[in-house]
Amino acid sequence: MSTARTATSAESSTMGTSPDCPEAQPIHPTYRYDFGFLPIPKRLRYDQDKPFHFGMLLNVSFGISSTLVCANLYYCQPILIQLSNSFSVTYDEVSRVPTLVQAGYGIGLLFVSPLGDMLRRRQLILLLVMSSTCLTIPLAITNNLHVFEVISFLVGLSSVSPQILMPLAADLAPPERRASAISVVLSGFLLGILIARVLAGVVANFVSWRIVYIMSIGIQSVVLLGSYLLLPDYPAKNPGLSYFGIFRSMAKFVVTEPLVVQIVLINIAASACYTNFWVTLTFLLGGAPYYYSTIVIGLFGLVGILGVVVVPFMGRLIDRLEPWYVTLAATLALIVFQAVQTAAGGINVAAVVITCFGLDVSRQTQQVSLSTRMYGLSESARSRLNALLVLSVFLGQVMGTSVGTEVFVGHGWRAASTLSMAWFAWQLGILLLRGPRCPRTRWIGWKGEIAFQRSVGSEASDQLSGSSCEKGEVTQTASESLTVLETDHKT
Repeated sequence: MSTARTATSAESSTMGTSPDCPEAQPIHPTYRYDFGFLPIPKRLRYDQDKPFHFGMLLNVSFGISSTLVCANLYYCQPILIQLSNSFSVTYDEVSRVPTLVQAGYGIGLLFVSPLGDMLRRRQLILLLVMSSTCLTIPLAITNNLHVFEVISFLVGLSSVSPQILMPLAADLAPPERRASAISVVLSGFLLGILIARVLAGVVANFVSWRIVYIMSIGIQSVVLLGSYLLLPDYPAKNPGLSYFGIFRSMAKFVVTEPLVVQIVLINIAASACYTNFWVTLTFLLGGAPYYYSTIVIGLFGLVGILGVVVVPFMGRLIDRLEPWYVTLAATLALIVFQAVQTAAGGINVAAVVITCFGLDVSRQTQQVSLSTRMYGLSESARSRLNALLVLSVFLGQVMGTSVGTEVFVGHGWRAASTLSMAWFAWQLGILLLRGPRCPRTRWIGWKGEIAFQRSVGSEASDQLSGSSCEKGEVTQTASESLTVLETDHKT
């Protein structure tokens, strides 16, 4: 039995269009099975004549899935002491575990998540969640640290499904709801970071650390079942794109697309500021004049949860406004809150609380607006663009952790905060160099009058000015599609 319904020649002559390329698009087949043997529920099969309704239930399920999968990356952090005792190793040796998890995740971002542009996302996500679930089993039972380290790396490598769900949410959501859809998935990802640390710490405090990973196996099994029952099948956007072609196109984006370069430069600095604040906050609150305990310092993370809750509401606001102006407003807000920290962070704890909440909300708003602009560049390359976006966050985290810590230890809290002020000024300068609705190929400049209200479709048309579609990589012509479909039909 065939796993896909092949379009007829008559159907093949009817082509759709893309906001990124006015050329004709091929009719996509409807697949009935995942992996050739696993039936896809009928309501989830792709039908070009009946597009999926991306409602709040599906959007929230994407966010919950991101929360529970992202947690895999952070379960180990609160239980390092227990791991050290269990494996009879030093703290230095066991500290390699979180590093390897993050290294695996970073490699997965670069080499796995861009596959969302050339494969069916439903199959890819199911495979990744199944892999991370199965790999967590040996984590719960092994007595060898080296085995634990290798498996931790592989778990990180396979836990990149949230970075495939985010571009998929952007594809499924209508343009007028795209920012709010992205914000829900992003909030789920951020919530996973916070929940994993709290949950693992509490569980390991009362029972064995192995229960944390047994619990993780059950949680991921629920995610796997939920993905099978809720995740709609969506055709591969670039079936003719090769694996190495992915990296060629990513390199091309970085070299030839001014918008990508602008967003990456802003995102690196923004991530560095955010990481610098939260990493050095522990040193600030643990020393003079506060001398807070570890438990009290940990409670400041609850302020971060409040910020995460606010982000989806900011996403709905971004849907109504021009994303560039939202980025500008968020960046200015970040400067204001960082100024509060610079002035009084080491003097009054109220300044720290205000900065915690303000930086969190403003940074995530900035991130959503930057993601919205990035995804608007090319519908068919969103997974690759998302990989570049998240990799820039990683680079910023490394820079903020290393440079920020060194400045704090050597020169104090005010110097570290001033460093972030300088990075924020850099972001503002880069943003102002290239204004809203700037033609796609122009590196510096502004276009049009000041208009805060967003007009749906204007961004795509502005980005296309002066550029052409990438033939052979992003789309197929109608005649090529007809030939392929007729050949499949004969076969």
